[in-house]
Amino acid sequence: MVEAIAGETDIGIGLWISIATLIVESIIVILLYRTVRDYAEVAKLSRVEVKQRFRPWIGPSTGIEFMHSKEGKEQYAIAIKNFGEIAATNVVAMSTEGNEMPSSRDLLISSSESPHTGSKIDKSTLGPLLPNMEKRYWLFLDSALMQEVREGNGQLFTTYTSRTSSRVERLDMA
Repeated sequence: MVEAIAGETDIGIGLWISIATLIVESIIVILLYRTVRDYAEVAKLSRVEVKQRFRPWIGPSTGIEFMHSKEGKEQYAIAIKNFGEIAATNVVAMSTEGNEMPSSRDLLISSSESPHTGSKIDKSTLGPLLPNMEKRYWLFLDSALMQEVREGNGQLFTTYTSRTSSRVERLDMA
C-alpha cells in the first residue's frame, strides 16, 4: 500500500510539472507573438521615416539679392540649396512677372505661356543638386514692376520646384 501511494505521488508531480511547462510555453509563445507584432510596427514607421528623411529638400538658402540694373531690367540672384540627404536629380527654377501669384496648375503646365494669367513663366533647369549643394538662379525683372513693388502697389512671388517638391511664396520688397 505504501508503494501505491508513492506511485500516485509521482504521477501527481509529473502532472503538475506538465501543466507548469504548458503554462510557461504558452507565455513564451504570447511574448514572441507580441515581439514580432512590435517589430512589424517599427518596420512600418522606419519606412515612413526613410521616405521623409532620405529625399531631397530644395529651398532658398538666402534672400533675393539685387545684382544690378541694365536696359530697363533689374537683375536679382537667389541661392537654391538642397537641404536633404539625397541628391535632387532635376531642379527647375521658374520665374514670372506679374501682380498675381501663379497657381500650382500653371507651374505644372509644360508650355511657357500661362493660359490663366497670360504671363510668361520662365523656366531654367539648374540640373542636379547634391546634398548641401547650392546653385544661384538669376531673375531678370522689369524695373517698372519692381518700382511698383517697392512703392507697395504690387507684389512679387517666387517659386522653385524639383521632382520632389514645389513651393510658391510671396516676397515683400520693403
